[in-house]
Amino acid sequence: MKSKPMRADARRNQEQILLAARDLVAERGPDVPLDDIARRAGVGSATLYRRFPDREALFHALVMDALTRTAAAAVTAAEEERDPFEALARYLREALELRVSAVLPALLDVVDPAADPELSPVREKSADAVRRLIADCHAAGALPQDVTFMDVAMMLVRIARPLPGPQSAEAKHELARRHLELFIGGLRAMGAA
Repeated sequence: MKSKPMRADARRNQEQILLAARDLVAERGPDVPLDDIARRAGVGSATLYRRFPDREALFHALVMDALTRTAAAAVTAAEEERDPFEALARYLREALELRVSAVLPALLDVVDPAADPELSPVREKSADAVRRLIADCHAAGALPQDVTFMDVAMMLVRIARPLPGPQSAEAKHELARRHLELFIGGLRAMGAA
């Protein structure tokens, strides 16, 4: 039996909850109170719990959303950018904005995408799309052969994770954007060399 499509307001609430959860988990970790997530999303706690009955359900949906969005970002970059390096750079910028590399490591003790039968195929699809971007760069000579998927993924994790300290979340994210541009510039120079 097919499930009913979600009403527009319910879909909007779900999106707001996932965005709030993404930002707060990136900023404060997986122990962030669910009431804080509801407040940031602009919904009541009852709305959050109606959609996500517990922390595990919310974080599972958050990981699914992050992986789906990052896979789409990689595929779109490959389709729309003629230059392989620009496709990779575009993906890296979009992945940073999606905060996937800050959220997924924070949730690894709560949700294991590799072991979850629903998340694992989406995780593989996302990783494969990024591997294709890197392979295209290798084939075009835009990236040295010894720069691997793991190098790019781990650097994105290191850049995306918010720094400790008193700066605002936006100031920390702006610094991450600057560091990503430095990383992209370094990759570009390595490819040109």
